[in-house]
Amino acid sequence: MTMVIGLTGGIGSGKTTVAERFGRYNIDIIDADIVAREVVEPGTPGLEAIVEKLGTDILLTDGTLDRSKLRQAIFDDNSLKDWLNALLHPMIREQMKADIAQATSPYCLLVIPLMVENNLQAMTHRLLVVDVDEEVQIARTRQRDKVDASHVQKILAAQASRQERLDAADDVINNNGDSNELDDAVSELHQQYLAMSLHYQ
Repeated sequence: MTMVIGLTGGIGSGKTTVAERFGRYNIDIIDADIVAREVVEPGTPGLEAIVEKLGTDILLTDGTLDRSKLRQAIFDDNSLKDWLNALLHPMIREQMKADIAQATSPYCLLVIPLMVENNLQAMTHRLLVVDVDEEVQIARTRQRDKVDASHVQKILAAQASRQERLDAADDVINNNGDSNELDDAVSELHQQYLAMSLHYQ
């Protein structure tokens, strides 16, 4: 059995950057956002169910899901969001479990943005939280997504609070600093996880 490290953090905290740093040590990374796209690729039961409910208008000309149209449909009809979550969340969870079972590195990273909100740390052995000050989150997200501060505040309000994530964490990387500090923090945790992973092999 592979040891599973859950990786989460609020928007703009640098989860992807941290995951990439672990990837440099050849650690298998299972990213919920990527899995979420895979379960609605052409030919999947997920996409077939969406087309059955919303019609072929929800597809782009190449047969893939029109995500912006789907987002609009959810925005217009809130019950659709619940239906979609009920359809896709079990599929995403099963696919993540299958990916974990196929992991070959001493431990693997399971990257889930809303891990604490959806109580998915039950799928992990340890939870690593990437933590940054709120003003850093806002600045980074504004720069990355070209949105105003009030838009970022709304997203923050919909996520678990910083304290809720920290309360759930086994390990914390503070990502307010520069890339050298981040490299050092990841290197240190990598060594700890390698030592811990021996108990799971």
